[in-house]
Amino acid sequence: MRSIKIGTRNSPLALWQAREVARHLQNLNYKTEITPIVSSGDKQLDLPLYAMGITGVFTRDLDLALLNGEIDIAVHSLKDVPTLMPEKLRLVAFLQRDYPKDILVRSSNAKDKPLDQLTIATSSLRRRAFWSKQFPQTTFTDIRGNVQTRLRKISEGLADATLFSQAAIERLHLDIEYEELPQMLPAPAQGVVVVAGHEDHKEINAILSQINHLPTEQCVTLERDFLNTLEGGCTAPIGAYAETIDNGKIRFLGRLCSLDGKRCLEIEQIVESKDHASAGKTIARKMLTDGGHLIMEEIKQKL
Repeated sequence: MRSIKIGTRNSPLALWQAREVARHLQNLNYKTEITPIVSSGDKQLDLPLYAMGITGVFTRDLDLALLNGEIDIAVHSLKDVPTLMPEKLRLVAFLQRDYPKDILVRSSNAKDKPLDQLTIATSSLRRRAFWSKQFPQTTFTDIRGNVQTRLRKISEGLADATLFSQAAIERLHLDIEYEELPQMLPAPAQGVVVVAGHEDHKEINAILSQINHLPTEQCVTLERDFLNTLEGGCTAPIGAYAETIDNGKIRFLGRLCSLDGKRCLEIEQIVESKDHASAGKTIARKMLTDGGHLIMEEIKQKL
């Protein structure tokens, strides 16, 4: 078979993810070729993502390249992928999740500041709301760019600290100090590398099935179903984390907050193996009935 052409964003983290997929395929004796593509989200850095008015800002250009036959597969951070895929495209392989948590990275001038006195740079509605839930007086500022760019902005004094996915720091082997944040429930599907493919590419999809990690797929599918059912097309502060436990069961944690973090709904549930396919939607509908729809309506009016 000819070389499999892998499409990716051109940031250092995205290229690491593409190389990781390539490594898995090469271990099965398939040739690969990596094709970097600049995404819309990487071109326009002056607006926070929630203000750009588009879904899939980091995936859309790769979707087009996949549909146009310029690449065979596309590699993404799954948390960047919209819950509704373009027609003819689907998620084919999920690599095993590694680091799902959020972490805090401080500037050198704020090493000794209490958490409730930090100014925080983040453009994530989820991170702002979840942080505000515990520290309501916090001042926030927007920040965009790849990991290295955001680290530089913090070192230059933009804010006292910023929040990252732990996966971003660990995968790039960055030698920096960080603090774990148990109060910050991660974004749905955070810490997972996913491969998108074209449904007509049967041979390539069959190859990709060999590198799929089924427990990860089951957990993140539940998380993404929860997200999709809650959102209804609106960006909102939503967290979700599912993990396999014993006998095929999944432990699920979910959270929905108002933008200011003052009102939050949380749910924890053990999902039986027979309920995997429907659990994400069912849990989200219960949260909406228990007051989530009022929070979502308020968010829609403000954004």
